[in-house]
Amino acid sequence: MSNPFDCITEFIFVETKVALADIILVPGANHPELMEMAADLYKQGLAPYVLPSGGHKPHVGTTEWEYLRNIGIENGIPEDAILKEDKAQHTLENARFSLEVLLSKGITPKKAIIVCKAGHARRALLCYQAAFPQDCEFLVSPCVDRFGITKENWYLSEVGINRIMNEVKKIGTYFGDFIPSWIK
Repeated sequence: MSNPFDCITEFIFVETKVALADIILVPGANHPELMEMAADLYKQGLAPYVLPSGGHKPHVGTTEWEYLRNIGIENGIPEDAILKEDKAQHTLENARFSLEVLLSKGITPKKAIIVCKAGHARRALLCYQAAFPQDCEFLVSPCVDRFGITKENWYLSEVGINRIMNEVKKIGTYFGDFIPSWIK
């Protein structure tokens, strides 16, 4: 059955196959599922490094980076394979500051895996595409967060509808100014 909001579902929920990459990127959040998935991908040998990103957030009690790093270590990622970006306050900064970290380490990524919440996938992808060189290919590996929001159920609950429609609003706010620079 077709729903009038199917176009929103298809736009917001991005997922690709994952393959060997230069880095696994994790935009900041306090959802342990993100680093658990990143750890699984790392242990499969899909990338030599994981770069969680995120600055101090009162609701986390520390930086999102430290929160995510600790979960990564608990899930088997060696500490020296976890790069550090602990200043970002929103997704676009996660992307910009992560690129700065990579370049400072001599890493120019050609392929990157983004591990993000399923309902955050489009905005995360657009942020990293806006910040990274155009020749970097992004693979998106979304996970279900603690709210349980998926492509199949977001429209069935008030929290799902509110969170996904907030993503739609944020994309409009974030990217309106970028469109002219993307036209070549």
